Amino acid sequence: MALILYAGKTNRNAYKTLIAAEYSGVDVKLAENFEMGVTNKSPEFLKMNPIGKVPVLETPEGPVFESNAIARYVTRLKADNPLYGSSLIEYARIEQWIDFAATEIDAGISKWLYPRLGYQPYLPPAEEAAISALKRALGALNLHLTSNTYLVGHSVTLADIIMTCNLYTGFSYVMTKSFTSEFPHVERHFWTMVNQPNVKKVVGEVKQAESVVPVTKKPSQPKEPAKSKPKDEPKKEVKEKEPAKPKAEPAAEEEEAPKPKPKNPLDLLPPSKMILDDWKRLYSNTKTNFREVAIKGFWEMYDPEGYSLWFCDYKYNDENTVSFVTLNKVGGFLQRMDLARKYAFGKMLVIGSEPPFKVKGLWLFRGQEIPQFVIDECYDMELYEWTKVDISDEAQKERVSQMIEDHEPFEGDALLDAKCFK
Repeated sequence: MALILYAGKTNRNAYKTLIAAEYSGVDVKLAENFEMGVTNKSPEFLKMNPIGKVPVLETPEGPVFESNAIARYVTRLKADNPLYGSSLIEYARIEQWIDFAATEIDAGISKWLYPRLGYQPYLPPAEEAAISALKRALGALNLHLTSNTYLVGHSVTLADIIMTCNLYTGFSYVMTKSFTSEFPHVERHFWTMVNQPNVKKVVGEVKQAESVVPVTKKPSQPKEPAKSKPKDEPKKEVKEKEPAKPKAEPAAEEEEAPKPKPKNPLDLLPPSKMILDDWKRLYSNTKTNFREVAIKGFWEMYDPEGYSLWFCDYKYNDENTVSFVTLNKVGGFLQRMDLARKYAFGKMLVIGSEPPFKVKGLWLFRGQEIPQFVIDECYDMELYEWTKVDISDEAQKERVSQMIEDHEPFEGDALLDAKCFK
């Protein structure tokens, strides 16, 4: 007799149990006609979990809730299951990494993602702290995976399954390639896992986010009357189609997955003769004769009708008295600019051999103005003075070239660091 799992088809916490079941040969089926916000609010469901959260597993001995507990239960149904290791120390280390996946990885991703989806208040300093904590956790995970293919032992364990399911949300919504490239062994482990047949059967094809999901404002609460709406027949028909969504539900277990993002206005601009990726590739691949190859190539590619260039100067350079704090400030700015990666290229220079350090930048944006969604979403923008480049002015044009090539000295000062956004 199959065990019944109450959750939506795209609930990544349900994936933990479904994948463990595939490896263990345990028959687990999703509850038929499960409807988030309806089924989990019914009296029958609340008897299984009074909080109304999913997933919940219905067993012959009674219900089990909390996703990790359910995955553990299903794994233990198979005697001597290799998913739990082959010794007491392996069992302990599997439990160790399951806890780490929950308290460090899942918690960090949630604190970054949920405010952006409107489930919690969005506060930029809190987001910066969440990203910093997540990077610390990923750094520790990356170090361990440097010399280990899997988290424990030489084959997949429950720790790998739960870690992968927790990372799934991050890779799908906020952890872009530019972010995860700092953690190559985490990347390798994740892509190895999601391409395992038993995992792929459950999660399907996985695609990494191209940009960080934008901040959305949560609708105001006077929505009580909406509780009667699920009774409308048309609503039910729309809900029927929702399970076909390819991505797992990223939000808190009580919430629905976010709606598809509207098309970016920059995608509606007339085509440009400048192919941004071609320029980024030229910039990255030019190792010698930079001025003759990359800079010359940039001006040949540049399309002043489809793109615009902007200088930026940090307004509060007097505060830049500690080098590593200044560098972290610039690094955080570039991280938050990730939502514009498809439409922008940037260089940020930290200038000076001693404090206070000056921060200046050059940005190439699609369109004739700084994109409004960047101004709205990246709070750092207001910390800089922005000046549009006049390329008919040879002095400004030369300044652009010098900033792209990290020319030193720059305007008479040494460079402490130069960072590129591409």
